[in-house]
Amino acid sequence: MKSEFMLAFNEICEARGLSKDVVIEALKTALVSAYRRNTNISNTQEVIVEIDQRTGEPTIYAEKEVVDSVFTPETEVLLSVATRSGYPDATIGDTVMMDSTPENFGRIAAQTAKQVILQRVREAEREKLYEDFSAREGEIVNGTVQSVSGQNITIGLGRTEAVLPRSQQVPSERYRAHDKIRVYVLEVRRTNRGPQIIVSRNHRNLLRRLLELEVPEIYNGQVDIKSIAREAGARSKVAVMAMQPGIDPVGACVGMRGVRIQSIVRELNEEKIDVIEWDPDQKTFIAKALSPARVSQVFLEDHPDEGMTASVIVPDDLLSLAIGREGQNARLAAKLTGWRIDIKSLTEAAAESLNNLDHQAVQSAATINEELIGQVELVLAKKSANRPITSEDFLVLNRLVSGVEGRIVAARAVEYERINKARLMARKTVPAQAWEVSVSELDMTPRVQNLLEESNISTLGDLMMYLEMGDDALLDINGFGTKALDEVKEAIDSYELPVEEIEAEVLEEPELVEETEELLEETIVEELVESEAVVEAEKEAEEDAEVDLVQEAEEISLEPEEVEAEPVEEEPELESIIDDLGVSLIQLDKPKEVEKKRVVVVSPSTPIQQSEEEKTRRSGKRLIMDEESGEVVTKRKRKGSRRREKWEDFEDLEVDELLDDNF
Repeated sequence: MKSEFMLAFNEICEARGLSKDVVIEALKTALVSAYRRNTNISNTQEVIVEIDQRTGEPTIYAEKEVVDSVFTPETEVLLSVATRSGYPDATIGDTVMMDSTPENFGRIAAQTAKQVILQRVREAEREKLYEDFSAREGEIVNGTVQSVSGQNITIGLGRTEAVLPRSQQVPSERYRAHDKIRVYVLEVRRTNRGPQIIVSRNHRNLLRRLLELEVPEIYNGQVDIKSIAREAGARSKVAVMAMQPGIDPVGACVGMRGVRIQSIVRELNEEKIDVIEWDPDQKTFIAKALSPARVSQVFLEDHPDEGMTASVIVPDDLLSLAIGREGQNARLAAKLTGWRIDIKSLTEAAAESLNNLDHQAVQSAATINEELIGQVELVLAKKSANRPITSEDFLVLNRLVSGVEGRIVAARAVEYERINKARLMARKTVPAQAWEVSVSELDMTPRVQNLLEESNISTLGDLMMYLEMGDDALLDINGFGTKALDEVKEAIDSYELPVEEIEAEVLEEPELVEETEELLEETIVEELVESEAVVEAEKEAEEDAEVDLVQEAEEISLEPEEVEAEPVEEEPELESIIDDLGVSLIQLDKPKEVEKKRVVVVSPSTPIQQSEEEKTRRSGKRLIMDEESGEVVTKRKRKGSRRREKWEDFEDLEVDELLDDNF
């Protein structure tokens, strides 16, 4: 039969859903605390508890001193008792762990154990809740609205509660008690009262998770969500891309007859969702992001200070559609693409193009296309007179805008590239310590500091970089004059950068120079010795070759035919031994090159068999028998550019000349 302790132990574990190890550790701590309070012993005395896993009976062991006579039973034990309890080698003065389990803890001990157990169980339960929900951070959970109090809404998640702040709510949604909603776990915080869970209904990742649940292609990785722009409760735009060929990413998200996307729209309370296909070409991507409007032209500019800007030209009748209600469509497209979008109508852009004809990048082309300019002026006159404009007129306007704006944007791109290179070169001249100094540490007036901070000049390094680019770089700032420029220069001159690290490096330089000079001297001597050895070896080899040739010439008979000399391979140049030391400080004279004598090889009387390729390289004539004439004729070799695998037949002119000579 199980004891009452074991029954209570199993009940706690099942009710709280905790592991037995956690509860046992909490129980051991509680029993030790109850024993100390019941016996009133010191905290320095060691007390341990062991619990029988089968019966649940606790056993308390307390540290006691071995004595010959006991005055304090809680801290002392007789020598005879210690030897009988498993310490046969114990002596007077030793400390042993003795079984000190009282027969009955009493009501106070039981209450203390209960309180400590409940406290530890609550702590373990809070920790388990925190671990469970922190692992689900960034996921969707189902909850029930429990209460609406002030700005926050309490969502019940089963074992715990979550908070839906006002900033994470959708303005058009109304929440009532006992409503079932899906929320996005935004953050899980650890507090003394347990985990605090913050959920959201307007986060863009809520739409991402809903798409992953509704579209299997996204969940399996066949379709990837590149970016999401959302204005909760009104409209959202999603850019998707197919990761495998043969898959329509937009069709997969929309579903047959719009079934998949409509389920997400209902979950988000009729929020409109536009799904577009992502394109690596930024112009095409921006044009698609402005759907359902149709775009005529897109011009991209990357300004060094203002950032990336896209100028979009749309037809006049689609201007309001491209901008959207209160600029909603343009804002979502800008968030989706990451570009600042400036939308203009085609007639407005054409009027600006006419005003920009005197631009340096357009002047040469404007003189050539005077007819096009005249047509554009007529179309604009019709527009100002409220007369209808045909599609051909829009094509004329589009041609002018494309040519003028395209040339101007290309010229600006060259100028921006020059500015970026100048800033990069100026940045290299600024000391590294200057980037760690704030502008507020300089002795300047608050007005000048505010002007610099508004221009994103927050450190001394930024300020020095602008000065390296020239005074005009600072004078171009709005409200920045010559007095402010002089004040900035005086503040920089009066400020002293920390030079401790620089001085340490300067002290180490002489030692480095001495070591470098020693290595250079050793290397120079080695190179001279090796070069002399190479020259001597070449001379000896040439003398031996001449002697061998003379001996061979005496032994063999000569032939009038000579063989071309084989090229003599030169010795490879010596590689530098001290590549890591840079350029040598001493300019050495290069060793004089010894002229290589041409080696002539004399062929023996026995004909040498040569390959067809070598025969084709030889020059000279060959005597062959002409079967048609019965005479011996000379056959010439063709030039290299006209060489073929076999000799061609003689030309008629050559054969006639040879026959005349013979007769």
